[in-house]
Amino acid sequence: QVQLQESGPGLVKPSQTLSLSCNISGASITTNYYYWVWIRRPPGKALERIGHITGSGRTSYIPSLKSRTSISRDTSENQFTLQLSSVTPEDTAVYFCARGTVVEGTLKYDNWGQGTQVTVSS
Repeated sequence: QVQLQESGPGLVKPSQTLSLSCNISGASITTNYYYWVWIRRPPGKALERIGHITGSGRTSYIPSLKSRTSISRDTSENQFTLQLSSVTPEDTAVYFCARGTVVEGTLKYDNWGQGTQVTVSS
């Protein structure tokens, strides 16, 4: 059974860097056909995919966040990490990690973490 668990601080000050980790159990982060994804849901808004890292270690980010985002992995710990720099209150959201696979050209998510609330406030 695949399980994903987010961890990190729930409160970050403006201009600081948000850092979250996702621990994976029941699957290997290095499996080639999986995408390991960070997604967020700001209050009152839709889900927003932030970016991903593949089983081979390639990363991809959405254009609007690319300049502030870094996703990395620790294969020995079987986890991946999100870093979002220069945060503002608009980065306040529930952050999720998820596993995805490409089905007929579309990235679909088959496992999710429970999500963690991150608030950006001084």
